[in-house]
Amino acid sequence: MRKIIFLIITMISFWGTAQNEQLFDQATQAYNEGKYNQAIENYKKIIENGEHSAAVYFNLGNTYYKLNKIAPSIYYYEKSLLLDPSDQEVKNNLGFARNMTLDAIEQMPETGVGRILSNITGFMSYDQWAYTAIIFMLLFVLGYLGYYFLTYSSQKRIAFIGSIISLVVSLLAVLIAYTEYANYKSEQPAIVFENEVVVKSEPNSRSQETFRIHEGTKVFVLDTLSDWNKIRLADGKTGWLPSQDIKLLKDF
Repeated sequence: MRKIIFLIITMISFWGTAQNEQLFDQATQAYNEGKYNQAIENYKKIIENGEHSAAVYFNLGNTYYKLNKIAPSIYYYEKSLLLDPSDQEVKNNLGFARNMTLDAIEQMPETGVGRILSNITGFMSYDQWAYTAIIFMLLFVLGYLGYYFLTYSSQKRIAFIGSIISLVVSLLAVLIAYTEYANYKSEQPAIVFENEVVVKSEPNSRSQETFRIHEGTKVFVLDTLSDWNKIRLADGKTGWLPSQDIKLLKDF
């Protein structure tokens, strides 16, 4: 009975993968032919099937960019970077899309050391750092076995040094993965989808206006109260806006 269940699950998995590949090919063909709405429909079907890949989100960003829909374009580029932070092509296209937004928000300055650490830890996502830790831990084990079983002293020395380096890299990767995961859970980024949003000082429409932001701007949700979200901009400004005006990035 267990074998039959396993076989059924395997067949469903293969069928789902094949279906998503077919949808991806159809969407890409539609994109190349300029049928952007059809491409969007097929890419979104892949997401509805439960597959969240950087490539699908990147292609959705490109498709919306072709339709001059800036907020969805930025939204899907950002989702792609959440899954693959090192993709330079996504970063470049995201930069082009951001240039079409109205808000020029300056990033809060980082110290030299802080900027270097951010570049290192943000090079990969937390799960990619975790896989890196596993790979180097396996290399450590292989190096240790090599040191134990090899005959010549020169080979033992190389195996020993390699195993120590692999262990250090693995432990660093674990530390970075943990830090990145903590940052991932603590931050709640979102993209503004309304043409213009009035940000209030309190979570109600009667409170004082603090500033205005526009379509495509990235914000960070700090708190939620009823139908209002407290947000922070990259430059440190905070305020409240209606929850319906933004779309959270981490919804997968």
